[in-house]
Amino acid sequence: MATKVEELEAKQGFSYQVEGGVAVITFDLPDSPVNTLSPETGEAFLRVMSRAEREPEVKAVVFTSGKKDSFVAGAKIDFLQTIKTAEEATAISRNGQEGFDKLDAFPKPVVAAIHGACLGGGLEWALACDYRIATDSPKTSLGLPEVQLGLIPGAGGTQRLPALIGVQAALDLILTGKSLKPAKAKKLGVVDEVVPVPILRDIAVRRAKELAEGKLKVERRHGQGFKGVARGGKAKGLAGFLQGLANKELWAEVALEDNPLGRKVLFDQARKQLLKKTRGKFPAPEKALQVIRVGLESGHKAGQEAEAKAFGELVVSDVSKRLVEIFFATTALKKENGTSNPDAKPREVKKVAVLGGGLMGGGIAYVASVLQGVPVRVKDKDDAGVGRAMKQVQTILDERVKRRSLTRREATAKSAVVTAGTDYSGFKSADLVIEAVFEDLKLKHRVIAEVEAVTGEQTIFASNTSSLPITDLAKGSRRPGQVIGMHYFSPVHKMPLLEIITHAGTEDWVTATCVEVGRKQGKTVIVVNDGPGFYTSRILAPYMNEAAYLLGEGADIAELDKALVEFGFPVGPITLLDEVGIDVAQKVGPIMEAAFGKRMAAPKALEKVVADGRLGRKSEKGFYLYEDGKKQDVDPSIYALLPHGTERRSFDRAEMAERVVLQMVNEAIRCLGEGILRSARDGDVGAIFGLGFPPFLGGPFHYVDSRGPAEVLRKLEHFHDKLGERFIPAPLLVEMVKAGKTFYPR
Repeated sequence: MATKVEELEAKQGFSYQVEGGVAVITFDLPDSPVNTLSPETGEAFLRVMSRAEREPEVKAVVFTSGKKDSFVAGAKIDFLQTIKTAEEATAISRNGQEGFDKLDAFPKPVVAAIHGACLGGGLEWALACDYRIATDSPKTSLGLPEVQLGLIPGAGGTQRLPALIGVQAALDLILTGKSLKPAKAKKLGVVDEVVPVPILRDIAVRRAKELAEGKLKVERRHGQGFKGVARGGKAKGLAGFLQGLANKELWAEVALEDNPLGRKVLFDQARKQLLKKTRGKFPAPEKALQVIRVGLESGHKAGQEAEAKAFGELVVSDVSKRLVEIFFATTALKKENGTSNPDAKPREVKKVAVLGGGLMGGGIAYVASVLQGVPVRVKDKDDAGVGRAMKQVQTILDERVKRRSLTRREATAKSAVVTAGTDYSGFKSADLVIEAVFEDLKLKHRVIAEVEAVTGEQTIFASNTSSLPITDLAKGSRRPGQVIGMHYFSPVHKMPLLEIITHAGTEDWVTATCVEVGRKQGKTVIVVNDGPGFYTSRILAPYMNEAAYLLGEGADIAELDKALVEFGFPVGPITLLDEVGIDVAQKVGPIMEAAFGKRMAAPKALEKVVADGRLGRKSEKGFYLYEDGKKQDVDPSIYALLPHGTERRSFDRAEMAERVVLQMVNEAIRCLGEGILRSARDGDVGAIFGLGFPPFLGGPFHYVDSRGPAEVLRKLEHFHDKLGERFIPAPLLVEMVKAGKTFYPR
């Protein structure tokens, strides 16, 4: 019969059994798809470990997960949201550190048997063990992703990881939040061994016994963490030390890390590179850098205290709150089918066909074949287009082989499921056809008819149009309920958003199917209602227009771009114009003006630029100069094509950024008011993942709430008086200010 203590342990998901002198502790949190950490979990685990310490027959411990494909996913994020003060968060961090310090100092060897996601607090847990074994499954990944939520590891991770694998390698993981696959984790020394899934438990128990008996000697590349050199002979010995000396890269790193001048060089360079990327907008990576440095220079105890304090400050920061909100928004989207009918079920898509080659078609073919994992048939009008699509797929696969995320054999196998031709052969068995042809309604109507003539009655036709209304496209179909928009962003394999557009007659099963396809392709999916430009293209148009108006008023190109980068966008609007293609923007302009009138009219400032045949990066002739495809400085000859010529005016960067951003924000509010968006949440996700709206601001709607709707309205009215009707405030914003409401509940 279970004791009261055992019942408490079981309530937190811990089971305990002894196998040949090894206590196997299994963590399987009840009523949860993954294991997460909380103070209650930590207390229960320490009770179980205390039991293992007391029992004389137990010589070692194995810690593993009872979940099918997950080890420990980290701290419970919604628990962190309940924390109100920095002091409270700091205390929680100290408790976590204390618990893992006890595990670190446990008198018997502890082996972590890892299968599935081992992230955040899960990896911190494993790092406090003596020996780590991971499975070779593609579902196994290890990392400290806290910076992606505006946080840092708060249970000793900033101290143990550098001690285990060296500062430079640890910085690469902690400052980026990226995860490691098992082979890479073994190479770096994060894990000691990689084994097939079926034998994980057996090998873990065996290694635990070997450690207890002193038969297993564990050599570390970078010192011993905080456990010292006892316990089963953990000292490297002379041979290991000399072998380390022979490694020039390692020697250079140790030389940097182990003397004050070297450390200063290392951390100064790291901070310089960091600020180049974050521009000071994301405090967590910089805090992590400071905390790691404290530990290196002042020891483990001082490092942990710095970690706890920094963790506490970050938990209650606005940046972390916004990033956590984005996390929850994307998590919620993964559970929805994109319709108002929760019972709508997706149908299986066993094959995808892509109409139109080139970079876009090739990118879609890649995510469908490699990520979604289905055969793909590509059609283009000529052999050159077919070749471009196939080359695009191969180029992406080659990049992955180069980065060692795929073997050459795996890449060859994946490329074999993509075929292409200049006719419709292979389309008959396609469940989904994605069209990526030229933005011309007559052409799209023609290909819809051609596709429907050669495909089955249940085939979905999805258009990758970025501006043409899906309602108008569906008029050319015999099966309008199966016509939908799937708007991908370029480059398809890198951009995370997929915008799905439904018209009034789109069948729910069609929407649900396309949402499911998007998720399998690794995309964050939002579903919006039909209208010119949908959501993302529509809010991008006035943003780009305002930048062009500023150029027409004499703004300097580089200064304008810097203004928006300083605001938080990844690139400035003029750089973006070169990337998208000046010709593409020119084609979208008349569509938007026809739909929305003069407030969306493109300024005449760029007419001479377009007439000069400048297309941007793709023609290596745009606002900027290009060398071997890489952007250089502004092309000085461009100013002869702009109003005011080379006599550029000086504008305040903050005002330039505000004008451009308010245009995007105001249009986003219009989209919500007109029912294009289903929610403010979808609008924030779409702007961040599709257009690079600064994540630390939470998206257009969170930005309005944090600044105050009344203040945003006041600013729009100011620019309306000064610059004209393109700044007319969205009716919904006016209504909300009158009612004293915000987009998100306070």
